[in-house]
Amino acid sequence: MRPAELIRFKQSGRAITVLTAWDSLSASLVQEAGADVVLVGDSLAMVVLGHATTLPVTLEQMLSHTQAVCRGFQGALHAQPLVVADLPFLSYQCGPERAVAAAGLLLKDSGAAAVKLEGAEPEVVAVIDRLVRMGIPVMGHLGLTPQAVHRLGYRRQAQDPRSQEKLKRQALDLEAAGCFALVLEHIPAELAADLRAQLTIPVIGIGAGAGCDGQVRVTADLLGLTPQQPPFSPALIQGRQLCVEALKGWVSQQQAPHLAAPSAVPPTNTPAPPAPGC
Repeated sequence: MRPAELIRFKQSGRAITVLTAWDSLSASLVQEAGADVVLVGDSLAMVVLGHATTLPVTLEQMLSHTQAVCRGFQGALHAQPLVVADLPFLSYQCGPERAVAAAGLLLKDSGAAAVKLEGAEPEVVAVIDRLVRMGIPVMGHLGLTPQAVHRLGYRRQAQDPRSQEKLKRQALDLEAAGCFALVLEHIPAELAADLRAQLTIPVIGIGAGAGCDGQVRVTADLLGLTPQQPPFSPALIQGRQLCVEALKGWVSQQQAPHLAAPSAVPPTNTPAPPAPGC
């Protein structure tokens, strides 16, 4: 799948599904589930690597995990989901040159066909414009942007009219810069639905209501594998509990004492008993 297909989905009214993956196993699961897009998100810093935020994950780690994800797919390339890789913190905030090098590395050395980056400040818009002109498809991301956690926290964004107008302007700026799709995270549903109507590119929501062109979720959250799920992404199954209970059962079975001791084997030098008489 290619980025342009998502725009055709929007035009035809066909909902877009996006799931995250972080290795070959999770990639095979989301492909078999039928996801249109597989996002190798920098959320792997928290889900897989144990960090408290997304900030510590490196470009090298993003590349390694993206390669692993792409190795998990089956079938012909044209039948595989679109792979989008997050650009990690400080890989694009330091100017277009570094951003092109980072994004180019992800596309050149893995099966990813696009990158995602956060924000729409003038410097970021300039980076997006450069990436798109260099032939690198870009997915935008507004609202709750985890790489800005120290400034914004994890609270809901665009709550007042002024911040909502700013977000609308930013969304239009990202579309004008050439983004092929836009993720809106943890914002009011009415605002997301309004932007969906205004933009010609797909609006992918997460905690932004049902009135978007598609939805994106962290797969580990949906499967109930993470200790806590965000309020806008309840677990579909209690995966963590199911796995722990199954493993506990196996461990207990292995640790249980044997019911009977092995029977004694007579020494080899013991004379055989006499044969019975007639």
